[in-house]
Amino acid sequence: MVRLIGIVVVSIALASCMKNSTTAANDATPPSNSGSASTQESDWGQIEKLEGDAKALAKVDGCTASADCATGAIGRKACGSPRDFLVYCKKTTDVAALNAKLEEIVKAETAYNTKYQVVSTCELRVAPDVEAVGGSCRAK
Repeated sequence: MVRLIGIVVVSIALASCMKNSTTAANDATPPSNSGSASTQESDWGQIEKLEGDAKALAKVDGCTASADCATGAIGRKACGSPRDFLVYCKKTTDVAALNAKLEEIVKAETAYNTKYQVVSTCELRVAPDVEAVGGSCRAK
């Protein structure tokens, strides 16, 4: 009986991942590459550049209270879960610019996943708890 319940839970989770992947694919537009022919490697390079831009926007210093620390989801796995999380201080980060950049990464990675038929695990990544230590935000 326990084994049957486990199989049902896994089946539901996989079906949910398939639905999220299909929905994301319908909204995807491939990343542009300034008119030159793109490759999987160059398209991933664009995503890495966007991620570097987001990390540059995210400031961890300047927060003394843990409530002033936050996380932002980075990217989109093929099943719809964020690929990673970024810790930042809300007091010193341009949160609107960071959120716009993170959304740009999601769109680019969703398009990448669709274009290259990427498959991934359907594990759900959960944002880490954050805290302020010595004036900086960090994951616990």
